[in-house]
Amino acid sequence: MRQPSKTTQLQEWEGDFGREYTDRNSLTPQQVDELWRKNYGVTRTEVNHTFLQSIPTNARILEVGCNIANQLLLLQQLGYSNLHGIEVQGYALDIARSRVRGINLVQSSAFEIPYKDGYFDLVFTAGVLIHISPADLPVAMAEIHRCSRAFIMGAEYYAAQATEVTYRNHNGLLWKMDYAQEYLSRFPDLQLVQEQRLPYLESQNVDSVFLLRKTV
Repeated sequence: MRQPSKTTQLQEWEGDFGREYTDRNSLTPQQVDELWRKNYGVTRTEVNHTFLQSIPTNARILEVGCNIANQLLLLQQLGYSNLHGIEVQGYALDIARSRVRGINLVQSSAFEIPYKDGYFDLVFTAGVLIHISPADLPVAMAEIHRCSRAFIMGAEYYAAQATEVTYRNHNGLLWKMDYAQEYLSRFPDLQLVQEQRLPYLESQNVDSVFLLRKTV
């Protein structure tokens, strides 16, 4: 599958727009849990425990788009010890490296994951697919699928149909859709293990957390 060139979205995330996002969202793992409770009435740690209870703590796990590594730190607090992250934005990666121990971090994008086929037991994203253009999404999903031996997990902005959303007065940077179904329609070897729709408590928006498993 053709790898996209430097997309508009990548250029924005690597530049000032991405650095401003990182500065706005420089939370501790505990603050992430507090934000999730405020938004959905449940913490990210509680959701992780629900979805990953059958995943052994020595499983090799990759986060695609880890930013400053809060999601990985939350997994580390649950006892997961074989953690990896890739992030396209060097500024965020420098912050991540300054605050983690025992987590392998590499600068790269979802379009070119620098690991061999089936290297990870679980590959996941959290609020990353929503920032990839639908035209480029098949490449990113194919890379995630390629690198996963067994499981794919996501936590993404949900809509029944693909819908562009203006993001901080910018167009072409945010989409919501049924990402779990998008994976299932593209890869016949995937099956849905679990999905939880999380309505926002203070708006009409909905996020989806999902876990998929390879059947062959």
